[in-house]
Amino acid sequence: MKFHYYPETDSLYIELAEDHTGTDSLEVADGVVIDSDEQGTLVGIDIDHASKVTDLSQLNVAGLPRSRFHFSR
Repeated sequence: MKFHYYPETDSLYIELAEDHTGTDSLEVADGVVIDSDEQGTLVGIDIDHASKVTDLSQLNVAGLPRSRFHFSR
């Protein structure tokens, strides 16, 4: 899973599956779009105006193995 933030559009894309390409998109709430692949598997979530929806200054993670965390800028 990867989080991609684009400050120029204030959008946050949560990539759930690196090896799958989204072929279908569905807006499930105002400014929230989910992407799925050809099999209907959820592959990503796009959030417009992300800084207005959530606090982007911190990322809290619960219950995930910490040995596999990678941070990049």
